[in-house]
Amino acid sequence: MNAHAAGTEPGDTEHASRRPSGRLDRYFEITARGSTLSRELRGGLVTFFTMAYIVVLNPLIVGTAADATGATLGISQVAAATALVAGVMTVLMGIIGKYPFALATGLGLNAFLATTVAPEMTWADAMGLIVLEGIIILIVVLTGFRTAVFNAVPTQLKTATGVGIGLFIALIGFVDAGFVQRVPDAAGTTVPVQLGNTGQLFGWPSLVFAIGVLLVAVLVTRRVKGAILLGIAATTVLAVLIEAFGNLGQVSGDNPGGWSLVVPEVPTDFIGLPNLSLVGNFSLLGSFEQVSAVAAVLFVFTLMLADFFDTMGTVVGVGNEAGLLDKQGRLPGIGRVFFVDSLAAIAGGAASTSSNTTYVESAAGVGEGARTGLASVVTGVLFLLAMFLTPLVSVVPFEAASPAMVVVGFLMLTQVRSIDFSDFGIAIPAFLTMVLMPFTYSITNGIGAGFVSYVVIRACQGRAREIHPLMWGVSVLFVLYFAIGPLETLLGAG
Repeated sequence: MNAHAAGTEPGDTEHASRRPSGRLDRYFEITARGSTLSRELRGGLVTFFTMAYIVVLNPLIVGTAADATGATLGISQVAAATALVAGVMTVLMGIIGKYPFALATGLGLNAFLATTVAPEMTWADAMGLIVLEGIIILIVVLTGFRTAVFNAVPTQLKTATGVGIGLFIALIGFVDAGFVQRVPDAAGTTVPVQLGNTGQLFGWPSLVFAIGVLLVAVLVTRRVKGAILLGIAATTVLAVLIEAFGNLGQVSGDNPGGWSLVVPEVPTDFIGLPNLSLVGNFSLLGSFEQVSAVAAVLFVFTLMLADFFDTMGTVVGVGNEAGLLDKQGRLPGIGRVFFVDSLAAIAGGAASTSSNTTYVESAAGVGEGARTGLASVVTGVLFLLAMFLTPLVSVVPFEAASPAMVVVGFLMLTQVRSIDFSDFGIAIPAFLTMVLMPFTYSITNGIGAGFVSYVVIRACQGRAREIHPLMWGVSVLFVLYFAIGPLETLLGAG
């Protein structure tokens, strides 16, 4: 079974074979892509609920970290700006890109910014670097280079990217729910992760997550309309009831049985005015005055490469799962998608939320049947409402939203059957792409390992002619990316 099957439920009042029924249908190509209005609405809702955590999580990462002066951005300010940029850029993706891809602050990039970049300068300077790398990517998009790189990647390596992302988002789901946790360094073991926080499952939240996974799996298997959304809603209700009676609170050293981040409590206040004071608070070139030019350039290079290929990987994986790629593994009109994504990077820096990028959680909406930009418009509008409804958004705990990511991860994994594992020249790079994404918690690392190994192996097979010239160039960039630490030391920027 795949997401295409999951999105084609019997009994839909609209059918893919019908002609476009109006302007909305024609503009978003709803019928042409085999979708319906109801699927797009449900898909947009599901994507929002699997991504809504970023409105809570990003402020904890970016809003609480101190810069070189000891200043912080503030949780409420970052929360409002996070929802604003995610909303505006996701709506633009729907209207301009016309695909069901949602955008928000990129995890990993925000942590890198908070822990590595900001301590070396002011927050305004750090956000200026984000704006700068976004401008560079925008130029690359407008020249057509980004699309050319996308088209130069072998089809089976693109498939491996989708499979790797499936494994990655499944792992994110397990980790977010606390089902899989990191073994503390003090344990003195080489095993990096374990089941639960003690090697065993403990507490009601774990049970809620397990029930959620089984519920979503059963609903998807039975092809129930709105399976993923129903699963999230039902599991959230269960979580709220358990919290109301058990008063579990948030997980901590003294409370191992608590919720992983969001406590599912019905809020007393549903509406509040957003604080948007961070919008426009950046210095484009201030970082070059705070650190050496070499260090600033290396920061921009690292951010740009991660941003560039995270999006490419996500578009390939989600687009393939939605059946939107052509026979060559290309996404029609991908230039529009890259254009909006590059604007999102600029907007994220300009609003002090960190770079915004296309989210892999969009696959959850695709699993619900979304195929067009209308789903993104729905998701974006919900993010804009979230600026005023932050308390309500925070009701859904990770344990209720994460089951959808696990099941969608499985759906994306089914693409693996199209990879030719008898040809080691493509199979080994595909394998490295797939496993390094979840193992290193990075889409970029997986893509980089796949690119470099593919070029090296094919060249050693005497099949260098099969390698597109752009693959050679990008692989060299990835070698530099992986060697960024020694390069910083060599150039005196470490």
